[in-house]
Amino acid sequence: MTAVTRNEGPNGTSFILAEGTSTLAHYPHARAAGGLLWVSGLSARRPDQSIPGVVRGPAGVTRDFGAQAEGVFDNLERVLAAAEADLSHVVDIFAMLVDLADYPAFNEAYNRRFDAQGGPTRTTCVVRSLPLPDLLIELKVVAVDPGARP
Repeated sequence: MTAVTRNEGPNGTSFILAEGTSTLAHYPHARAAGGLLWVSGLSARRPDQSIPGVVRGPAGVTRDFGAQAEGVFDNLERVLAAAEADLSHVVDIFAMLVDLADYPAFNEAYNRRFDAQGGPTRTTCVVRSLPLPDLLIELKVVAVDPGARP
């Protein structure tokens, strides 16, 4: 399991993964508040800052959306685990894709992890760009906090 820093504050408990992808500004990977886990926007960036599916070569840069879609879900699982949750706790996903042509590949990666009966609600939109030029997908996620007290 990845080392996690937990901090209790007036706005809930923050979770910062010591071995996870660093954030680009000062915010936690997730925050537990009001019985929910609010996951900060996630991409497929790895802890070493590389992005799965991005290959730089003499002919230029290639970007594999499928590899990034798998990577973003892997990162989501890691962040949820830090808060003692898993994909079954996810309530809602807001997905941002840079290219609508990647929608079928996103559905394939998504459907490997969720089903319609127990899965989250979902919204997908196309955005002009994401914070790093090689990123093709970002997720904003809300999940039930399994550690919340009734």
